[in-house]
Amino acid sequence: MATLIYALCAITSIACAVLLLNGFRRSGARLLLWAGLCFAGMALNNVLLFVDLGLTPELDLSTYRALPTAIGLALLTYGLVWEVR
Repeated sequence: MATLIYALCAITSIACAVLLLNGFRRSGARLLLWAGLCFAGMALNNVLLFVDLGLTPELDLSTYRALPTAIGLALLTYGLVWEVR
């Protein structure tokens, strides 16, 4: 059951990233770009979570899982600060 939840979270994050980046492509609103890149990092985290805990439980990918999320959140933070100026 947990593997199914991990897969659904990954699919949802990918869908959010795609929708946000499509919105940026259509409107050019830069905040959509930063949010889309953040969700892309979170989607990669969720895919790695699915692989780590669902498919290969003997491997520990926790360090590799944290990196895309940290980069995505850093990009969103940069975008939020940069858009204020």
